Amino acid sequence: MMYIRNFPRTLDRYIIREFLGPFFFCVIGFTVILLSGLLFQLSDLIFVKHVPAATVGRMLLYKIPGTAVLTLPIAVLFATLLSLGRLVQDSEVTVMRGSGIAFPRLIVPVILLGLAVSAVTYWASEEVVPWANHQYENTLRRIVFTEGIPVVQENVFFHGGEDRYFYIGEVSTKTNELHNILVYELGDRPFPNLITAKTGMFQDNVWVLFDGISQELDEEGFVKYETRFGRLEIITEQEAEVFLGNQRTTDEMNRRELKDHIERFQRGGLKVPSFVVDYHMKLALPMSSFIFALFGAPMTLRSRAGRSFGVALSLVVLLFYYVAVSVSRSLGANEVLPPLLSAWIVNVIFAVIGLWLIVRSDQLR
Repeated sequence: MMYIRNFPRTLDRYIIREFLGPFFFCVIGFTVILLSGLLFQLSDLIFVKHVPAATVGRMLLYKIPGTAVLTLPIAVLFATLLSLGRLVQDSEVTVMRGSGIAFPRLIVPVILLGLAVSAVTYWASEEVVPWANHQYENTLRRIVFTEGIPVVQENVFFHGGEDRYFYIGEVSTKTNELHNILVYELGDRPFPNLITAKTGMFQDNVWVLFDGISQELDEEGFVKYETRFGRLEIITEQEAEVFLGNQRTTDEMNRRELKDHIERFQRGGLKVPSFVVDYHMKLALPMSSFIFALFGAPMTLRSRAGRSFGVALSLVVLLFYYVAVSVSRSLGANEVLPPLLSAWIVNVIFAVIGLWLIVRSDQLR
């Protein structure tokens, strides 16, 4: 009786061991492959731009967390299909089910491991990856800055000092000219003052803006004062290089920081659907590990081809999943779908299919 009671736990440990081998192999393998491609690109900095090898090595280290986070969901899918596929191929699953253990019970450790990896991925995506990405981008910006190319990047947020925030839509590298400029002056008011300009530049601690509009909003968010200008100068005490550390893409922010920037835009009455989609994606994408485990586990019953089937199916699933995510994100950014729906719809579809397959799994013998 004691053996029967401990039997499922013994199987859990056995399945976990089968899972962890291909999981860690895939994490290390895919991370090395992706970093090798990046190293090939960064080698130009050494041989063409004469950047010290130590600096390039440090940049490569900064990319490890972000690369590892990308490989974790892929590794979960490969490990799920390879480990369970091997058990199906060798008829071990048939023996386990013949012992009275239902297939949904057999895959519980795999599902829980997928959930645990999702939790680790989310933590790393919030606490480690944004910082590492910011260090990498700042190093690259300093390299670019020394060549005289404009210090300001396009489509990034940065703090301009004195409760002032900038957003630049486009940067012309040939003329050092900035296009589609938005300036938010927050102060102690519920709504910011807004300055928009078609073009501008940054010279000697002075922002020079051309052909724009300055708006002052009242306490209810309505425009109470508006004026047009041909040329406007904003003097700041910050040197140009200071803006290097203040610029951030969405990959350099966690959800809290991105939410703060979104709220600043929305208080000014501006829509930023692409950033709202990215905000929800920062939670949806880490959950892909759990989704892949939920979807992949019952798929192993569809074939007895073992590892070859697992590898082939993994590639097909990854292709469909990430193409679908790209399409849904584009639909959300262009306001065809609500941002929350566009971020989660692919996960929901895969999860529903996975649960349906699990419910029907014991009908397959």
